[in-house]
Amino acid sequence: MNKRIALGIIASMGKASVHWADVSADKIIREHGEKEVYVCASGITPSGTIHIGNFREIISVDLVVRTLRDKGKQVRFIYSWDDYDVFRKVPENMPNREMLETYLRKPITLVPDPQGNEESYARVHEKELEALLHIVGIDPEYIYQAKQYRASVYADGIRRALEKRDTIREILNQHRSDPLPEEWWPVSVFCTACLKDTTRCTAWDGEWDISYTCESCGNGETVDLRETSAVKLPWRIDWPMRWKFEGVDFEPAGKDHHSEGGSFDTARAIVTQVYDGRPPVTFQYDFISIKGRGGKISSSSGEVVSLKDVLEVYQPEIVRYLFAGTRPNMEFAISFDLDVLKIYEDYDKCERIYFGVEEVGEKRREKEKRTYELSQVHKVPSVMPFQVPLRHLCNLLQIHDGSIDDVVGLFHGENLDTEQEKRLRDRARCGWNWITTFAPGDFRFSLKNPAKPMERLSEAELTAVRKLRQEIEENFGTHDEKSLGEAIYAIAGDAGVEPKDLFRAVYRVLIGKDRGPRLAGFILTTGRDRILDILKPY
Repeated sequence: MNKRIALGIIASMGKASVHWADVSADKIIREHGEKEVYVCASGITPSGTIHIGNFREIISVDLVVRTLRDKGKQVRFIYSWDDYDVFRKVPENMPNREMLETYLRKPITLVPDPQGNEESYARVHEKELEALLHIVGIDPEYIYQAKQYRASVYADGIRRALEKRDTIREILNQHRSDPLPEEWWPVSVFCTACLKDTTRCTAWDGEWDISYTCESCGNGETVDLRETSAVKLPWRIDWPMRWKFEGVDFEPAGKDHHSEGGSFDTARAIVTQVYDGRPPVTFQYDFISIKGRGGKISSSSGEVVSLKDVLEVYQPEIVRYLFAGTRPNMEFAISFDLDVLKIYEDYDKCERIYFGVEEVGEKRREKEKRTYELSQVHKVPSVMPFQVPLRHLCNLLQIHDGSIDDVVGLFHGENLDTEQEKRLRDRARCGWNWITTFAPGDFRFSLKNPAKPMERLSEAELTAVRKLRQEIEENFGTHDEKSLGEAIYAIAGDAGVEPKDLFRAVYRVLIGKDRGPRLAGFILTTGRDRILDILKPY
């Protein structure tokens, strides 16, 4: 038994769980008993860009998987790509839409990549997400359902659905306003001639042969379930069939699936009454919105924010923190506005609490420590990482025209190790992406070029600016932020200028705006020589 598992077992003995993921793990063990291996599952149809709302399910499973492993349990984390589902709609953000529309009603796995780089349209979205999940420390076992179905792996499960056709129809009809007709069949068939699912089953021999006709091309034939690649189960039947086949112990679902009469209700009934299995432990997770835009995110509409987009602004461990620190049944927004600064501050505070640098009450300390552990991409650092607040880092980046090398160079005196420097560079990259793409206009600035025309100031303001220049020239090295701030107020008084008017004048001289970062700290951060260079014409 490794040290991490041993510590996890010790920590959980005689102690109430403080984190929702631990509570869920305890429930799985309690309800499904002691098992050699617990199976936790997630999955999606790669019908378009996998958005950050879809990611909530994946990371929710990952967090529960980690807690089970921390308790010394063996876990199989499976992620199903439902790439044998039908291609129903071309998302708005896809290129070469006319070509893609010719593949509607065919399996997604057979739709070509519109840019010609991957083996299929589905594989484009699969590969992108798989690479991104690795970055945030999620590496499940991927199951590609097209391969499973085309290899007739589920032949027994399909035959069982046919045998229990009436039972399934009765279950589904309990939640339908229009009952399924008597001629309904619990299977879907892709025509082997035109590859579309526009087919109608006509007969089943009670064993392995099923017959169909195609309404698109007129083809008709009889196929053997043990050999054909054409037959699959519809979603509401496929899901519980695979619960039984894989022995799934845990799988969450969105609140649409958990609504009364939704797919989870019907799947629960089908897995017990048709496949003699038991439903997994579950919980409902809520939707995610983007700050400033409400509502549910949709892959099919093309109006999406993906994990890739979020990683442009948030470090991987902070992406994990957003989800680890929020109960799954709570809706929340991914922010790209000024709240980005607060989220980074919250994470840094959580980190300080974990390492005992910042004291809080015992209950909060335990919760924050567990959240921090689950937020890490891999293992928890052995010592507290070097912290630079994002707000300060953004100011430094703007002072240095976005040069990450220059900004990182400012901290070489801190003797950063390789991992700490990488972390600082990652944060600087995210900060610069945020500044250049999302930060509000009044947060952005650039230092003025001294060669550009001077700002028009009143005589009193000009006098005050000159006094400030003299103070910086003669006493810069003696000041900290507090003493320089006091000096600026004294200069305003001596020049007969209201402090707010002097602040505005200095900001206009330095960055061409009426407001900016806290002035004393900004001057000290920018440095004596550069400030004097800008003030020289005055």
